[in-house]
Amino acid sequence: MPPRIPGLPVAALLLLCLAAGARAQDYDNNDEVTQPPPKAQDSCNGAFLTYNFISRTKEFPRVKNASAQSWAFKAQATVLNTMAQDLQAWSMFIGFQHDEILVSVGGAVITDGTDFPAHVGNGTTLSGYPQTDLLTSIETAGDMSQIQAVMDLTGTQFGVKPPGTPMPRTIKLENPGYKCPAPIKKSKTSSRSLTQMYVCCVKDPKFKPNKTDSRHFLPRRYGDLTFAYDVLQAYESNYMAQVTIDSNSPLGRLDNWNLTWEWKRGEFIYTMRGAYTLRKDSSDCFYGQSGKYYQGLDFANVMNCETKPTIVDLPPERAKDNNIGNLPYCCKNGTLLPPTMDPSQSKAIFQLQVYKIPPDLNRTTLYPPTNWKINGVLNANYVCGPPFRVSPMEFPNSSGLMSLSEAIASWQVVCNVTRPKKGATQCCVSYSAYYNDSVIPCDTCACGCNDNSKFRSCDPDGRALLLPPEALLIPAENRTAKAKAWAEIKHYKLPRRLPCLDNCDVSINWHIVSNYRKGWTARITLFNWEEYSFKDWFVAVQMDKSYRGYERAYSFNSTKLIGPGVINRTFFLQGLEGLNYLIGETDGKNPQVDPRVPGKQQSVISFTKKETPGINIVKGDGFPTRVYFNGEECALPGRIPVASAARQRSVVSSGVVMLLAAVVALLLALD
Repeated sequence: MPPRIPGLPVAALLLLCLAAGARAQDYDNNDEVTQPPPKAQDSCNGAFLTYNFISRTKEFPRVKNASAQSWAFKAQATVLNTMAQDLQAWSMFIGFQHDEILVSVGGAVITDGTDFPAHVGNGTTLSGYPQTDLLTSIETAGDMSQIQAVMDLTGTQFGVKPPGTPMPRTIKLENPGYKCPAPIKKSKTSSRSLTQMYVCCVKDPKFKPNKTDSRHFLPRRYGDLTFAYDVLQAYESNYMAQVTIDSNSPLGRLDNWNLTWEWKRGEFIYTMRGAYTLRKDSSDCFYGQSGKYYQGLDFANVMNCETKPTIVDLPPERAKDNNIGNLPYCCKNGTLLPPTMDPSQSKAIFQLQVYKIPPDLNRTTLYPPTNWKINGVLNANYVCGPPFRVSPMEFPNSSGLMSLSEAIASWQVVCNVTRPKKGATQCCVSYSAYYNDSVIPCDTCACGCNDNSKFRSCDPDGRALLLPPEALLIPAENRTAKAKAWAEIKHYKLPRRLPCLDNCDVSINWHIVSNYRKGWTARITLFNWEEYSFKDWFVAVQMDKSYRGYERAYSFNSTKLIGPGVINRTFFLQGLEGLNYLIGETDGKNPQVDPRVPGKQQSVISFTKKETPGINIVKGDGFPTRVYFNGEECALPGRIPVASAARQRSVVSSGVVMLLAAVVALLLALD
């Protein structure tokens, strides 16, 4: 008989076993030992990707609903270059699927610059930093630190009750020109749960890459907006860089742009020209690692020591300032116009002196900032990728001679406009027509609603109430009485809980004015409900069915755009010279009684039916497919005006009368 533990009864032993079992559920797979590399990597000639689930721990609050329980997880992903060519600017997609929230990632950054904690439940792409390129085993004698990137992931996920394992849906290489099959999934020998997946991505033989230069730098890419980060001078402890912003999209625009990025290696900005940081504070340096190393440096003159500085443009009056201005394309108060409006206003430049800290004290040890983000006042949303190394930028020689000088090192950041999510835009469109008395207003919560729906008195999902035309001239919060009166006149049914407002800063009304045999006309009216005035505003209208019939706008400058895709179905409107301000909202004549008055501009637009045979205006072919204000895509209503039955009857009656009149005239002629 085995010896018994003195003083420990059998019941206590059972309780300990049950507690251990419960603890095993709360701390699942918590050995934190990564699996050895799969044997499949030995036969891979491409990029070998792995994802290893390491452990997870139940988080607070503890809930009974397994799908709502949160777990802190740890995982590790790797990218290994097994080719004979360098893998430049690598990016790896991880198809998370359990409402994951990434808290930190070591050895990489989120490609679109999303800040931590990042909600990645629909998957995310990671890019290497600081190891952006993976060299070959041949050139490095098999040095794994140079041919493989290792990413340590920490975050939160929901659901998947043990013994299940919260694995991603898929993993793949995002670099263009590579094909990735479905990943292979496997489990530990001691567990039936899947804990590892891997895939070998190989080059696509049909892919035709852009040519690289002789130094094997990546080619520059096109984007709606691009940044060039060029190092002009380099010293052991600091360097001088120039940032160039180019707006390339025919509809891209920024007003009062704010640029942010993230320093990953303790850098700080000492001086700047052509721009400045919103915060001038050296305390982060003085009490941080920079202050310990640069003990003899006067930090009172430092421009900014923030890890994530906010950079803005200088006003025009500082354009000739020799100390902080005097650079080409600088000092426009943060305005970047599309090249279709003014190519000279579509570029911005500023310079900065950057100080480094150990271990990067070397002239050739240079790293650009990451997580670039830029936004403006009521402008499109730009999503920027990570910086990648390109061939050094060439500049005219400062001596005036016919020669070029090169930057020491250059990086490019590419940003593209994304379509706003529902409720995330800042402008909206209303519809009206001569054949219907009512205006279809902007949709409910077109530009978002307060999330505190529990105590909200309005219905965020209700259909917006039809309005009389004059209601468009007053703010949305003052339209309730007119909407109720109009519903009573027109015998419309009112819901018990009225819909919420559209909450938009700018609204645009598109009104069908007339429809005749050879053509038709529309009127566009802009309303500015903010106190901010828009200088050099523009509106772009995409019309898939009637674009070819567009003739002219009578009170605006107008241009048909030429370019790829939908650009060929878009026309561009802007204010006439001297009328290019859309002024802000002002007080009424009697502010205590009268509602506020929006800034507004309007123009009639004419169309011909010669180029668009078969177009049906009454059925909706005269309404736009998309509308943009200053580059921001506006929310369109989910319905269009319809011809009322009374008007349809009146049309029939007129036809009958005309037919009878013709018959009578014919009989009289025969007599």
